[in-house]
Amino acid sequence: MATEPVPISGLARRLVDEGILDAEAAAKASEEARKQGAPFVSYLVQNGLAEPRAIAGSASEEFGVPLIDLSSFDLDSIPRDLVKDKLIRQHNALPLIRRGVRLFVAVSDPTNLQALDEIKFQTGVNTEPILVEEDKLSAVIEQFLSAQEDDGLGDLDDDALEDLDMEAFGEDTDDDDEGSNIDETPIVRFVNKMLLDAIKMGASDIHFEPYERSYRVRFRTDGILHEASHPPTNLGTRLAARLKVMSELDISERRLPQDGRIKMKLSKTRAIDFRVNTLPTLWGEKIVLRILDPSSAKMGIDALGFEEDQKELLMEALFRPQGMILVTGPTGSGKTVTLYTGLNILNTAERNISTAEDPVEINLDGINQVHVNYRVGLDFAKALRAFLRQDPDVVMVGEIRDLETAEIAIKAAQTGHLVLSTLHTNSAAETLTRLRNMGIPAFNLATSVDLIIAQRLARRLCNHCKSIIDVPKETLLAEGFTEDEIDTEFEVFEAKSDGCDKCNNGYKGRVGIYEVVKITPELSRIIMEDGNSIQLAEKAAEHGYNNLRRSGLQKVIQGVTSLAEANRKTTGH
Repeated sequence: MATEPVPISGLARRLVDEGILDAEAAAKASEEARKQGAPFVSYLVQNGLAEPRAIAGSASEEFGVPLIDLSSFDLDSIPRDLVKDKLIRQHNALPLIRRGVRLFVAVSDPTNLQALDEIKFQTGVNTEPILVEEDKLSAVIEQFLSAQEDDGLGDLDDDALEDLDMEAFGEDTDDDDEGSNIDETPIVRFVNKMLLDAIKMGASDIHFEPYERSYRVRFRTDGILHEASHPPTNLGTRLAARLKVMSELDISERRLPQDGRIKMKLSKTRAIDFRVNTLPTLWGEKIVLRILDPSSAKMGIDALGFEEDQKELLMEALFRPQGMILVTGPTGSGKTVTLYTGLNILNTAERNISTAEDPVEINLDGINQVHVNYRVGLDFAKALRAFLRQDPDVVMVGEIRDLETAEIAIKAAQTGHLVLSTLHTNSAAETLTRLRNMGIPAFNLATSVDLIIAQRLARRLCNHCKSIIDVPKETLLAEGFTEDEIDTEFEVFEAKSDGCDKCNNGYKGRVGIYEVVKITPELSRIIMEDGNSIQLAEKAAEHGYNNLRRSGLQKVIQGVTSLAEANRKTTGH
């Protein structure tokens, strides 16, 4: 026996009459929306049953409500602090214009009378609906509420922000009276929100910065600083005090820099650490938090961006019983993540691994990590000497800064240990020259260093909004692409300047650009003959080792990054 169709009426009937939905789908959608307590229009859009624009057009004609294109509306004219954020989110309704005792409210479903009534009750003014497309309304509401929060402390009534589990590193201390006064709910919520927002955006650093007439919070995302918020200037002292209490720093000391640490537990299985540094400036204390996400050290070698031949060279060097692997590049080029990735590969029960770091950024279970402390005389050289008396298999030195550290590291590499370390140089060839200039004998360099990695971090193009550009062949040749590469007719992509809702100005995430050079007998001969960096670079190129520029162009050919970004990171090297 056939089931009788569910009767439909109103907007559902009109959508059927106009051929936007068939009768069965309209009836089923009406019934499911009713069961879920969801607006009919929202149900249709969220389940992809009809285009938002078509629904809005039909609804406008059915109910006689004016339809506007929200994308052309000036968001700055929207009345602020008139309707609570919670109410806007709950009903997906946004007040657009106030004219005397009338308030025009943007809705995607004109039958949502409860939203209009509650907004009228809160504001005390009559409400009239304006019809807009569902998807555009949701996007504009998010944009509007984010701007509201950035104006100051915002409408932060989410109790979860208050209850985040924050732990400071180090010994527990009792808060003094001044510290206890800092724990004000709006300040606590604002700071917690900034930390959470930074984590969600994938930021690496958070800057809290006081100035004479303003205060700003900036996030470093994909290597670029972006303004995130402008809290009132008079909150600067209280924000600094709150962060110092969380970091277990001396809140009464405002004349000297201080270092601390915070741990934020996001769940039972995930925690994020923040390295905190305060700096007295002309208008107050600037505080910078470095976000240390343990998951970044366990992302795996395939996620770093090495080409296949480069990865093979690195894996071969990692599994040699002795020798030295050097990772070079400027601050912020991802050297630490590369080293940690290598250590995680080597981290087995059969190996004794020790590291000397300044500071220890990420805790690695199963690895003996030492935080060098110059105040008590524990520097890299002294830590290295101690390691060599502790039966090590693998040793990692955070940075080779002086001749003493370099000599001990090379001695360790020559006596049966695998040594990993970093230097601040621009290329593999310059690394060898720098060590020679430090005073390391050429013979020791040639017999101890196995592999040198020079690296940079370039921003990845957003896969959702990147676009193809036409670049003349002459320009490609001038940039360094070969005739063979151009003949393959690869596509060159550029970033969309304003990005999309899934990225930051056309980029999302970063990828490594690498120069990986194995020290071959020919390169060793040049080192022994005291050759310069140009000779070393030329010989490395003859061996087929891509320099940073060539590796950057490879990422452009692959569509991973833009030519502009490759130029920004590799021009001149």
